[in-house]
Amino acid sequence: MTQERTLDGRCVNALRFLSVDAIERANSGHPGLPLGAAPMAYALWSRHLRYDPSDPAWPDRDRFVLSAGHGSALLYSLLHLFGYDVSLAELERFRQWGSRTPGHPESGRTPGVEVTTGPLGQGIANAVGLAIAERHLGAVFNRPGHSVVGHRTFALVGDGDLMEGVSYEAAALAGHLRLGKLVVLYDSNDICLAGSTSLSTSEDVAERFQAAGWRVERVADGNDLEALDRAIAAAEAESDRPALIEVKTIIGYGAPTKQNTYGAHGSPLGPEETRKAKAALGWPETPPFYVPDDVRAHVASLARRAATAHANWTQTFDAYRDALPDLAAEFLRRMQAELPPAWDSVLPTFPTDAKGLATRKASEAVLQAVAPVLPELIGGSADLNPSTLTWLRTAGDFESDQRPTAGQGAVGPFGSYAGRNLHFGVREHAMGAIANGIAQHGGLISYAATFLAFADYMRAPIRLAALSHYPTVFVFTHDSIGVGEDGPTHQPVEQLMSLRLIPDLVVLRPADANETTQAWRIALERRDGPTVLVLTRQNLPTLDRPKTGPADVRHGAYVLWDSAPSPQVILVATGSEVSLAMSAARTLAADGVRVRVVSMPSWELFECESDSYRDSVLPSAVPARVSVEAGRTLGWERYVGDRGIALGVDRFGASAPAGEVFEKLGLTVDAVVEAARRLVAP
Repeated sequence: MTQERTLDGRCVNALRFLSVDAIERANSGHPGLPLGAAPMAYALWSRHLRYDPSDPAWPDRDRFVLSAGHGSALLYSLLHLFGYDVSLAELERFRQWGSRTPGHPESGRTPGVEVTTGPLGQGIANAVGLAIAERHLGAVFNRPGHSVVGHRTFALVGDGDLMEGVSYEAAALAGHLRLGKLVVLYDSNDICLAGSTSLSTSEDVAERFQAAGWRVERVADGNDLEALDRAIAAAEAESDRPALIEVKTIIGYGAPTKQNTYGAHGSPLGPEETRKAKAALGWPETPPFYVPDDVRAHVASLARRAATAHANWTQTFDAYRDALPDLAAEFLRRMQAELPPAWDSVLPTFPTDAKGLATRKASEAVLQAVAPVLPELIGGSADLNPSTLTWLRTAGDFESDQRPTAGQGAVGPFGSYAGRNLHFGVREHAMGAIANGIAQHGGLISYAATFLAFADYMRAPIRLAALSHYPTVFVFTHDSIGVGEDGPTHQPVEQLMSLRLIPDLVVLRPADANETTQAWRIALERRDGPTVLVLTRQNLPTLDRPKTGPADVRHGAYVLWDSAPSPQVILVATGSEVSLAMSAARTLAADGVRVRVVSMPSWELFECESDSYRDSVLPSAVPARVSVEAGRTLGWERYVGDRGIALGVDRFGASAPAGEVFEKLGLTVDAVVEAARRLVAP
């Protein structure tokens, strides 16, 4: 263990035992990864990573993602030692209420944390998104002699990360796209939380990545800083393939009875094992959170050296701005997340039309209108563009220009990294996580699309987007039993309500083409969290706005139509059921019932409104209410109360023409009329 006595070795041990002490103080955490992986993290941060602790958000910094987020204590120790605003006091408050050092890394809480990780596999997929964003922005903004986008994305992953299916979905796409500035360090210790990895897997991970088009490097001894340095340098030299560096490590390295066992994975070492580990690696037992002066000074000098990359970039960008002022201004606008002036002037409006069109078609019209004025808009679908209609027709495909053969994509011939149509393939889970990485990178607005029934495949990235306030746009079409003949496997009934359960997620289910336009406006303007757009496959009437009033989606719910003052009964509907409610309301009005129709495209936005506004739409004095939505009714009691009726679908659908499915499942004009009459009957 002579390496531990060198200055670099003592820097590694400082990282190890800052982490261990934080875990011991919290009596909670995962010491195995920090003890085993500290050398590779130090080799990367001390010799390769470009960063500036004084400005963690400078645009061309390298991105570092700890995908194995349970090892967060190591990341916080890195950030502390390398000069970020993560104090020793914050390490001492590891996993405590309100600290900057939560149990798993959270974007926006801790300076230097790029993305929220912890659910395994999400981080590596986020890293693919970050690498896609870098390649696209570089293709758009770099010019000969002026390179202002040229950073790398690094991720540290564990065995568990690479067991999760999302990791291979993302890796397969990264290899296909030849993302040469993506480097993944694999902490290969053959131990998981419950025991040896041999209990559940026997694959050769490196060969799997090679098969997906990755360069692979191997480091036999995870404590060998020079070998780690060489492997990272070789990965960085690769220009047209992502790189995996498999580093063989010992989990819990130095802890004499727990190292190389699953006992080191997810529980504190305990005072006695901590004492023995420090003794084994030549580290003082006390005081806790000890950092020698020479270690602190050395790491500070490394951080200053790394920060010179920022200063050099600033000079490069100044010259870029002098030579290409318009491009420079556009780059800054995008990185500051500002939309262009009057961008929304191109948003389409749709005339009254009894036949109407599907809201997925209206969404397509919006995308084609905004694509030229929002060049930062980038996205795609899980091999469903002809069905979700979420392509940008004139924007080209995002593809490597080093593909060995040309081909024909859904939008046009294989393009370059400047293209904005992402072909994710049938990889919904990775698509969501990659879109989150793109959104978090900066400079781009990302969207991802599939059928609503398949939102379940994407729930983890949707949840993390909401938790982390990523402004990702999730587009879900084929939104109900209106899918018809495809049957119950493709007819979502529980997904809409399930999405509403996620805090800080705005779900929008527009009723017609004009509500769809306004829903996209909200999604594109929203910068503090993700938005879900829920769209129909079937045509919906375009409502007569001169008679009903504007599509006031921004309030979440609004009065669409009153048959007379002082309504006796209120019909509340979303999406495709709004036109059904309107038809029922006219029947009721013809019979002398005073009826109000409320369109409620977004529960979340409605709940953000004042009490007075909400009462103006749903007056407490009118308890007779009927909700109409082609999905689970659970939850609608919030708006219809204990005296109202919720009409919906509390079973799985069936394979039949859409109209027949609606009829058989009781979502008809007659059913709405009957429910309303029961409520207003004397």
